[in-house]
Amino acid sequence: MSVLATTALYSLIIVLGALLGAVGVVLNERATHMVRFLAFAAGVMLGAAFFHMLPEAYAGGGWWAFALMPAGFVFLLVLERYLVAHAGEDLPGDHMSSHGRPAQQAGQVLGLTAFLGLSTHTLFDGIALGSAVEEGVGFMALLAIVAHKVPSALSLASILKSEGRSRGAILMLSALYGAMVPAGALLYFVFDAVLHFESMAPKALSFSAGTFLYIAVSDLLPHVHRHGKDQPGRNVLALFVGLALMFLLARWVGHPGHPGH
Repeated sequence: MSVLATTALYSLIIVLGALLGAVGVVLNERATHMVRFLAFAAGVMLGAAFFHMLPEAYAGGGWWAFALMPAGFVFLLVLERYLVAHAGEDLPGDHMSSHGRPAQQAGQVLGLTAFLGLSTHTLFDGIALGSAVEEGVGFMALLAIVAHKVPSALSLASILKSEGRSRGAILMLSALYGAMVPAGALLYFVFDAVLHFESMAPKALSFSAGTFLYIAVSDLLPHVHRHGKDQPGRNVLALFVGLALMFLLARWVGHPGHPGH
């Protein structure tokens, strides 16, 4: 398939994954192993960044791969900390929020900020997907994004449900959240076509690897640490399983143009 067709197919899979997480909440199904799944997702994202995206970015862009990876990390940190609310905040208390507002009103604000914060991440996931597909490691980016998006969509739907939103509204917002992936991929391809930078794909891939690293170490792992203290060994194992999966895929599948993998 062409790069655009592959990106469209992968985007559809990711959107369906986001909807699947939301449907689980709408149908009142509880994810009993959520923390363990988040640990696994963190391992997959770290593995995708270090074993697939960064090596491919270095092969195509040289030194810039190492310069732009921390740039992606810092950019998303600044964007999240100072421009959008952190989507991983806990739900407000039963009666009053920390700002003295009624819990329902605070919950409605949290639902919108969680949607905006998670959607911002997802937009950059789309940019990562577009550049990864163009560089030949799109399937690895797909695995990492899906592993992250399903539990994130479940969390977003849980927040929206807690503030009393209807099933239709929850599914619509979850679909919009997932749709940020094709929007981000389209944004990448538009910039690539307009700017005509031959080396844009590896540089964008390196930058995206930095955003994957940020999501794993700043969002996923702190949540696992806070809420997974009852079974830390299993959560660490889940993290290493995610890392091992991506490492083995790097060794067995290899990258186009790198037959020695």
